[in-house]
Amino acid sequence: MDILKAATDWAKAELVSTPFFVLAGLVFLVISLGFWQVGKTELAKAYIIPTLVAGTLLVIIGLGLFFNNKSRITQFEIAYHKNIVSFVDSELERAEATLKEYKNVVFTGIPIIIVICAVVLFLVNVPIWRASMITTIAMLSVILLIDGLAHARINEYNQQLVQAKQELKK
Repeated sequence: MDILKAATDWAKAELVSTPFFVLAGLVFLVISLGFWQVGKTELAKAYIIPTLVAGTLLVIIGLGLFFNNKSRITQFEIAYHKNIVSFVDSELERAEATLKEYKNVVFTGIPIIIVICAVVLFLVNVPIWRASMITTIAMLSVILLIDGLAHARINEYNQQLVQAKQELKK
């Protein structure tokens, strides 16, 4: 198994995936602009700031992940050629930590926050709170969707790393 190719393929797949955060962020920013330009009701005006904030956060997340993963591609090759065993061990450690993070944050924390926002939405009828809760639910749903796919990729990559580690021990 060529673990360098697997690592590089994983990072390249992430480079394709992370721009969707930016795209979703830009959609939120356009929505904010739309509410600012044509929003006449109090609720429509209440959406301006929450969608602006959500859009900005998604763009920042997307750009950060993109550049982080882009730099990894060259780092992978350097680390691999320096010491294969060390490379596999460090990548395995990082992948396992990321999987644990996904379990705790993405698949536990985000759904809990969505439920809390839904409860607040049900209980509070103030326009800014309603707009903020709906925007938060929408933003977290985007994150959950994109990270759900990223979780599947890193889980597969983690399995390849485990297999590579076993092959190196032989």
